[in-house]
Amino acid sequence: MTVIPRTRRGAMVSAICALVVAGSGLTGCAKDDPDEGTNGVGKLSPAKIQSRTASAAKSADTVRLSGTVVSKGRTYKLDMSLAEDGGTGSVTSEGSTFRLLRVGEHLFLKADKEFWEHEDDKGGDSESDRAAADKLNGMYVKVPTGDPSYQRFSGFTDKDVLLDGLLTLHGDLSTAGRHEQAGIRTIRITGDAGSGGTLDVSLEGTPYPLRLVRAGDAGTIRLSDWGKPFSLEEPTEKEVVDYGQQLPTS
Repeated sequence: MTVIPRTRRGAMVSAICALVVAGSGLTGCAKDDPDEGTNGVGKLSPAKIQSRTASAAKSADTVRLSGTVVSKGRTYKLDMSLAEDGGTGSVTSEGSTFRLLRVGEHLFLKADKEFWEHEDDKGGDSESDRAAADKLNGMYVKVPTGDPSYQRFSGFTDKDVLLDGLLTLHGDLSTAGRHEQAGIRTIRITGDAGSGGTLDVSLEGTPYPLRLVRAGDAGTIRLSDWGKPFSLEEPTEKEVVDYGQQLPTS
């Protein structure tokens, strides 16, 4: 039996493919379609991709949002799980970390002793302030809806507010190839060739946004766990204490 060398076999296969395609119009030997097996958004214009992913995000019941956001010169590190009626997670800023929990209109903040001592230091240090910090350590504080800090803190727990503010690209939209986020194939769209931000959109299943790099070095956000339920319950009375004064807003 005559053995055909591998190199010759490869050349013969290529030649046969060329002949078959030319003679019959078949495409079985052609290069794989990059959109095969995807949700098809990769074939759309950048504007339509952005519209589709924004609609998908708005219609989802839940999402986990993690990463950094730079706003008004301050950097926030976020890890929030968000639902239509509230959210829960942690926020870190200027070395201080606190947890937020909102169920409906009821907003709660929990932080350690160091957080409250830091806040009290801004208004002066005293034995009573340190005693208050001890009392607040690891406990939830209910933030009154009329407190000036309510709007700022609750914004971190509001799915629609966060997504509307984050999922925005600035400038002329264009596509920037296929990529991958956490093992999921994506199509990337950009604003002004990247200077206006970049957004990776899932090519698998629902076209959810999976990663956002904000314009102007204003942070990078990862979006995951779309539609996955999580527990969202108010703390018990034993877990809540009264702050006793207006919460800090700085």
